Amino acid sequence: MSEITKTKEFDESLKEKIFNSFGKVPFVQLIGMELVELEIGKAKIKLDMRDELRQPYGLLHGGATASLIDTATAFAILGNLAEGEMASTVDLTIQYLRPHTDGAIVCTAKITRAGKRLLFVSAEVENEAGKLIATALSTYTKV
Repeated sequence: MSEITKTKEFDESLKEKIFNSFGKVPFVQLIGMELVELEIGKAKIKLDMRDELRQPYGLLHGGATASLIDTATAFAILGNLAEGEMASTVDLTIQYLRPHTDGAIVCTAKITRAGKRLLFVSAEVENEAGKLIATALSTYTKV
C-alpha cells in the first residue's frame, strides 16, 4: 500500500506534479480539459464548450462527455494505486440526462469502493447552473 493511501491525502509536491503533468497530456490538450480539484478518491475536471466538441445538431458530443468522465474517474483512483502500479478501465456506463449547448461542464468523480484489484467509481457531470448533464459508473482493474 502506498503512503498516499495510508495518509488519505496527497503529498503537496505530488499533487503539484499531477496538476502540472495533467495539462501536458496530448488528449487532455485536444479535448481542452482542466483539472480543478484532486483528493484521494476524488477528482473534479472541467470542460469548456467549443464548436469543435459539438455534434451536428449543435449539442455537446456524447464522446466528449464520455472522455471527460473517463479522465475524471481515472484521476479519482490515483491515490489508491501504489507507486508504479497502473489501472485500466474495464467498464464505463453513462446515462446522458440532458443536452448541453453552452458554457462549461464539470465532472466530479468519487471512488465508491476500492478492493484489492477492482475499483468502483461514480461520476456526475453538471453544467454551470448545477443541472445534471450525465451520471456514470466505472470499474477499473489494477494491472
